[in-house]
Amino acid sequence: MNTIQLLTIILIFLSNTILSQGRFDKVEIKTTKLSDHTYMLEGAGGNIGVSVGEDGVFVIDDQFAPLSKKILTAIKALSDKPLKFLINTHYHGDHTGGNENMVKAGAIIIAHDNVKKRLETKEREGSFNSKDALPLITFNDKLNITINNESVAVFHVENAHTDGDALLYFTESNVLHTGDTYFNGRYPYIDIDSGGSVNGYIEAVKRGLILINEDTKIIPGHGKLSNQEEYKSFLKMLETLRTNI
Repeated sequence: MNTIQLLTIILIFLSNTILSQGRFDKVEIKTTKLSDHTYMLEGAGGNIGVSVGEDGVFVIDDQFAPLSKKILTAIKALSDKPLKFLINTHYHGDHTGGNENMVKAGAIIIAHDNVKKRLETKEREGSFNSKDALPLITFNDKLNITINNESVAVFHVENAHTDGDALLYFTESNVLHTGDTYFNGRYPYIDIDSGGSVNGYIEAVKRGLILINEDTKIIPGHGKLSNQEEYKSFLKMLETLRTNI
């Protein structure tokens, strides 16, 4: 590689970085209270779940790296306790892009085994394969976390949106975070190249419905805050499409 080629690559990288940063300048983080200590944060990318209390701050997903400062500011408005844990519902960059920044802020990253494997590969755009962006704790099938006087049940659902999806259910708050196994008000994206499947996606929704009732507040991967009725309609749409196709 000669000097001109090297300079061209550097300029392209810098241009893409600047454009990426500018894309998020006007994004605002919206906070919605779900229970005494659980919240939903919306910005750009996957919806974020937050639990706050005496044990510290527990976060689900972290959107894109340029938004980390805004997200952390929104969390600080909810609690002055330290950031303890962050779970990635799957490996896509709009849910894991802020991992490295969250680790620097004190979080321990948790995710399914396959999420770590995919984050370690070079196929993830913009990851630079940073070790600080990788989960420190991984699980295979399910995991239970007790934090802020509440048990949080974490379930791996296979193979749905990807091969590393997780659902999280806050047992006392009656809040379900679905990750991208639920797109509220829109058609889903099933990442076949990352192990996703139509049948697995439908089964993931069915499993989520087993956990909840009519009072459950649902944080979808994308879209507005949801409920059992809308979740059932989403399942019906998926099954109808599968039959028709």
